[in-house]
Amino acid sequence: MSPELRQGRPRIAALDVIRGFALCGILLANVQPIASLGAPAVSEPSASPGDAWLGLLVEQRFYPIFSLLFGVGFSLLLRSAGERTARPRLLLSRRLLALLAMGLAHHLLLWQGDILAVYAVVGLVVLLPSTWLPRWAVAGLAFVFLAVALALAAGPFALVPGLFLLGSALTRYGVIDRIEHSARVPALLAVLFAVLAVPVVKLQVEQVRFSLTLALAGLLIAGAYICGMLVLLRTPLRRALEVLFAPLGRMALTNYLSATVLVLAAAPLVGGAPHEWPATTVLIIAGVILPVQWIWSTLWLSRYLQGPIEWLWRWVTWARRPALRAP
Repeated sequence: MSPELRQGRPRIAALDVIRGFALCGILLANVQPIASLGAPAVSEPSASPGDAWLGLLVEQRFYPIFSLLFGVGFSLLLRSAGERTARPRLLLSRRLLALLAMGLAHHLLLWQGDILAVYAVVGLVVLLPSTWLPRWAVAGLAFVFLAVALALAAGPFALVPGLFLLGSALTRYGVIDRIEHSARVPALLAVLFAVLAVPVVKLQVEQVRFSLTLALAGLLIAGAYICGMLVLLRTPLRRALEVLFAPLGRMALTNYLSATVLVLAAAPLVGGAPHEWPATTVLIIAGVILPVQWIWSTLWLSRYLQGPIEWLWRWVTWARRPALRAP
């Protein structure tokens, strides 16, 4: 087996924790749409206080984190692949095409609200070409794409290209490499994002330009979540956060796909119309699925280097069978 498939750069623990944390929020947001076997429901204010709080804290608050991390991961892999192969972009093209195949299968066989195919297409159309641009151009395009998406209020998927490029730019400027060096900057940014989010959330609740304020509030709260987690990782809570979220984050793709199957299996047991489920029902379903996934992820990673879907994805990416069992 080729040495480059046995070894890689050390994982950035904070990214696994944040990814696992985001996975929990994604599941909360997706339980009802998945159970309804349809596309993601149109966002509407809820009459129930519990549903309203769930909407304010969860809805469109976590997919921006995933989108940002996808851009980060893409650029990290490009850098790593560039050190191991003469054609790193060919490798990344295979990776995105494999993701497209997984996303289409997920969409056609299980759930119409799948986002993996969208990520793959945007990756091929936006992220891959951006690798030929200087980093200042990537950063500039990220803000342009985000501004245009917000101005047009074109829906959550419209923000994906800008978030991809923003994650890529942060990596290329070395921000990700220094992500755990200080708590001061993340703390200041967390406060800034939270303060800016307050009036935007108020406008969202009042249904003032609802699509725009929902998307903007989602970006600001996602930023506050990320920075808040980075601050907590600099405290004695770090070990607990790593134990709780890192296994989920390291197997995020496997857990994202398996969550669809688990929600579809749970829906008939719960009964009723999924779009009418109260927040307590959503919390109970997620509260059962996430511990199952955590136990499965923890046990699996105690013996293996990657999740099963992550391993297959890496195999296709490198076109060689990578190591799976932990040494």
